[in-house]
Amino acid sequence: MTPTPISSITLDGREFLVKRDDLVDKYLTGNKFRKLHPLLVTPNQTFNKIISYGGTQSNAMLSISAMCKQKGWEYIYYSKKISKTQEEKNSGNLYLAKMLGMKHIQIPHSKYRDVIDELQFNLDEKTFLIDQGGAIVAAKDGLDILAMEIREQRPNVKALATPSGTGTTALFLALALPEYIVYTTPCVGDVNYLKKQMSTLATIPENLVILKPKKKYHFAKPYLNFLDIYKKTLLSGIEFDIIYAPGMWECLVEQTDEKIMYIHSGGVSGNESMLERYKILYQNP
Repeated sequence: MTPTPISSITLDGREFLVKRDDLVDKYLTGNKFRKLHPLLVTPNQTFNKIISYGGTQSNAMLSISAMCKQKGWEYIYYSKKISKTQEEKNSGNLYLAKMLGMKHIQIPHSKYRDVIDELQFNLDEKTFLIDQGGAIVAAKDGLDILAMEIREQRPNVKALATPSGTGTTALFLALALPEYIVYTTPCVGDVNYLKKQMSTLATIPENLVILKPKKKYHFAKPYLNFLDIYKKTLLSGIEFDIIYAPGMWECLVEQTDEKIMYIHSGGVSGNESMLERYKILYQNP
């Protein structure tokens, strides 16, 4: 594919470059496209079913659904039980994923971990399991391609940044580009949780710098300062997701001072439903 372009934005008086991985595809976009690249180039007949699990706000969930529709594969997604209101909502990532053909199986909270742990033991040769967030060792191949693009484009920076759920993108990007500092911050759990997730995939390199958030943020919970950051970046000309990106931008503005290129993780399709939650909770601030 053609390398994604690089744009620039100004945030709080600082210029940042932005690697526009959000422009790859409407749903299969950003770091999820990079992680899933090995499966995208896998012959269709290799598998007939993909299984994954996680939260119903997940960008990975939607991207995998888009991939499976392209490949003609059945897609089953497990999550903890959600409310009737969430289940019947006609917007957001869950709705879009189901429209693309995803089968959604809800599990009671008390049984969730046991069911997920058993998934890997019930696979046949035509079924592939993708761990939460698209965390697969094969994701390294797609991120190596991203690294090659960055080298070829030669951005005038010495540091890159990308927010982390499982940390897969930040980890493999840092391993592939040892000449760059790669900044990330945990958006799910804390720094120790993020390090544990990364360590299951590879040894964390020295050029990967994990910035600690100034406070503990609960994943996918609306925060007014996140909304403010979302609006600031939107005014700069590029829309970012409102769940992962604000925490990364906050850390970059407050804890760094060099010129940085932000790797756009996509995921803006979930903004519509998230902004609705902000309107309800904060009376449309």
